[in-house]
Amino acid sequence: MFQSYESTRNSSLVSTASKAVLKGIADDGGLYVMRNIEDKNIDIERLQGKSYTEIAEEILSIMLDDFPKDKIKQCVKNAYTGKFSTDEITPVVKVGDSYVSELFHGPTSAFKDVALSILPHLLTTAYDMNDLKGEVIILTATSGDTGKAALEGFKDVKGTKIIVFYPDGGVSQVQKAQMATQEGTNTYVCAIKGNFDDAQTGVKNIFANENLRDELEKRNEMFSSANSINIGRLVPQIVYYFYAYMKLVESNSIKIGDKVNFAVPTGNFGNILAGYYAKNLGLPVNKLICGSNENNVLYDFIRTGIYDKNREFHKTISPSMDILVSSNLERLLYYVSGKDNNTIKNLMEQLNTAGKYEVSDEMKKVISEEFYANCVFKNETEETIKSVFEKYGYLLDTHTAVAYKALETYKNETNDNTMSIVLSTASPYKFSKSVYESLYNETNSDEFEIMQELSEKTGVKIPENLKGLKEKKVIHKEVCEKDEMEIYVRKIAMK
Repeated sequence: MFQSYESTRNSSLVSTASKAVLKGIADDGGLYVMRNIEDKNIDIERLQGKSYTEIAEEILSIMLDDFPKDKIKQCVKNAYTGKFSTDEITPVVKVGDSYVSELFHGPTSAFKDVALSILPHLLTTAYDMNDLKGEVIILTATSGDTGKAALEGFKDVKGTKIIVFYPDGGVSQVQKAQMATQEGTNTYVCAIKGNFDDAQTGVKNIFANENLRDELEKRNEMFSSANSINIGRLVPQIVYYFYAYMKLVESNSIKIGDKVNFAVPTGNFGNILAGYYAKNLGLPVNKLICGSNENNVLYDFIRTGIYDKNREFHKTISPSMDILVSSNLERLLYYVSGKDNNTIKNLMEQLNTAGKYEVSDEMKKVISEEFYANCVFKNETEETIKSVFEKYGYLLDTHTAVAYKALETYKNETNDNTMSIVLSTASPYKFSKSVYESLYNETNSDEFEIMQELSEKTGVKIPENLKGLKEKKVIHKEVCEKDEMEIYVRKIAMK
């Protein structure tokens, strides 16, 4: 049996890939990681001429190594056939001297669709592979985009219930409407009085509750996660890094083997971590550029080696990045520590008790070699949206603009002219008010009215899935205190 995964915090807590996908998080609260990832390698020469789905099959077969290849092929087919508005899944377009990988052409207009379209298929396949009976309850915290994408992915999937928590007042009007109007007999949404970190901490605490786990087990039920703490969510995100690279080779912008930079708007660290995984699998990556907003905990960490969440929390115009506890950073720390589980356990305990930790000089050195960080505040984000549209006619959302500006700053600071790709994480229409005000003037109209006006003024089409959202029936209205999340989950689980 392929026991290739282990907890970041305990090397004796091992798992197959399929069980790691099912569980979402290890019993000790650690994240599942592939210990011997350096033994895996993808020959990029062989990827030339391959479609997105063919590249996905290759990568998923390597990373999810106990899944039969025919099952992977079926999961990929079910996930991506007819679900995206473009045949390419993640098109790559030239904007100025760089390229933009558009990850937002899925059913909810956010990059989370790429992974959350396939996760339900991976999870139900893993369920069958492990001869489970009963029900899987998907628990998810969202800063905006994961919630809707997960709800859409798991809607009416047999043998599952999905519960999504989001910060009340901490998502855009469009994001809230997408979740509140979600249909499906197995979908549940609850706003919490707190921020994303509160929601994420609450979900992790529920996962760690042994009594609740035992109760569910007696009922033939188990928890799993749709957040990128689940390796089944993270692995599919590796694919678009390889795909973007191959598109640049195809267009003769680079030659096979040339290195590229990737600039990524970063909150929970999952998206940029997928780039780190891609590099470990053989993709020629020069630098991973981490763009933060005012909640610049990652910027400080990458520059100093000190992670400190004890700071003011800011609500920004890029709300999906309004995060002070970046869960997936734990996986990076595992690898840069030389896979030292005890070190990771100690660091996470320090974060839990003191709200901060500092990594060793050796770890700092490795991180600074792999990553560059920059923080981009509101005025710079707005200026970037405006200047990119005026120069190139390309409309950035408020998160992608952070990454675009971080890349510009990196180039100016380093004079590095390596070909660069910005990951575009959402349609500008998910944050239409902020995008509109960046280009024109302040407005008191609601986001749905602004959406129409923005389209008329820019000529950029509104995604079909966002049209008519305002008229849809609101189904989910629940709000709870952050310490009432477990009560809400029990109510749903025991139905």
